[in-house]
Amino acid sequence: MGGSGLSLREAAVHLDGIVRSAQVQATSPDPVAVLAEALGPGPFAFVTLFASPDVHFPSLVNKANRYFGEAVVVGCTTAGELGRDGYSEGSIVAIGLPSSHFCVEPILIPDLEVFDQQDIVGQMIRTRTLLTAQCPGWTSEFAFLAIDGLSVREDEVAAAISAGLGPVPMFGGSAGDGDRFGQAYVSLNGTVHTHAAVLCFVRTACHVKVFSLDHLKPTDVRMVVTDADPKRRVVRKINAEPAAREYARLLGKDPEQLSTFTFASHPVVVRLGGTHHVRAIQRVHDNGDLVFFSAIDEGVVLTLAQPEDMSAHLARELGQIGRHRTPDAILACDCMLRRIEAEQSQSVTALSSILKANRVVGFSTYGEQLNGLHVNQTMTGVAIFAPDGE
Repeated sequence: MGGSGLSLREAAVHLDGIVRSAQVQATSPDPVAVLAEALGPGPFAFVTLFASPDVHFPSLVNKANRYFGEAVVVGCTTAGELGRDGYSEGSIVAIGLPSSHFCVEPILIPDLEVFDQQDIVGQMIRTRTLLTAQCPGWTSEFAFLAIDGLSVREDEVAAAISAGLGPVPMFGGSAGDGDRFGQAYVSLNGTVHTHAAVLCFVRTACHVKVFSLDHLKPTDVRMVVTDADPKRRVVRKINAEPAAREYARLLGKDPEQLSTFTFASHPVVVRLGGTHHVRAIQRVHDNGDLVFFSAIDEGVVLTLAQPEDMSAHLARELGQIGRHRTPDAILACDCMLRRIEAEQSQSVTALSSILKANRVVGFSTYGEQLNGLHVNQTMTGVAIFAPDGE
């Protein structure tokens, strides 16, 4: 995957709005110092770090916690970054929400295998009440979830915490490990976790809009999962035939030639509640099984989807978000499969220009969360607008 580069001596930074963002190369000898200087004076209520997996993550977040100790400091590893010039790689992107306009309270879910839904929902309700008491004059809210993208628990966690969100819209992203799929990390206030999640509630004086978009349209080509291992998100058979071979047949392709590029450009979707959601394929096993990025089960009907032109679609959708007012910033979680498709279609430069023009910052994910759903091949995020009169 390609990306833009920065010299070791410089950081990219946006200082002309309320939301602060900065970027530095992962190879910088002291990236936190560079980012802290670039973000400018605090105090910050919230600082998040989206870091290339090439970074020594524990050292990064430990030092960041010392620099930004007054803030809630959250971090995760990525499958690529969204920085000053759009798509980037091998970098660290920092976003700071100042205390003048934001208050934030985090909840750590330290072990996704044994979390108690009732306990987490209780924590969520108490946290929402606390934020209301802390900032009674601010009425805009959203929640942000950073979760281990190799945990295979995102579907269950998103569904479980939906009961505690109340009216608060939630978006999130699954931490990644580039294209290695080895180990992903999340962090809270200097402590590093695997198989964990951090949920942050944000209350703000700004106007906000949580959104999700994708550029995929269902076709008439359908298939049925006839043999699966839901716990591991593995599909063994489609239409009673070996999964990879049948998927390739429907595409008119050689099953030996299936790749991440194939899966990105030929996604499958499922219909839930009147809306189609992507069930992205992560990889093919040597035995012909297909591994998915999100929940899959026997009996599920999959529909092949046809992508629209990504650049035209993204420009149109972000234009709609900012049609009445230009966002101060957009914090986004963008599926790595969108980046892969952009590279395959040679549209990275065009998409990056659109992301830059709309002040989009964030990271490429192994999956995205929206309210109670874990989804794939989407961009989810929050557009933040300055308060009236500012």
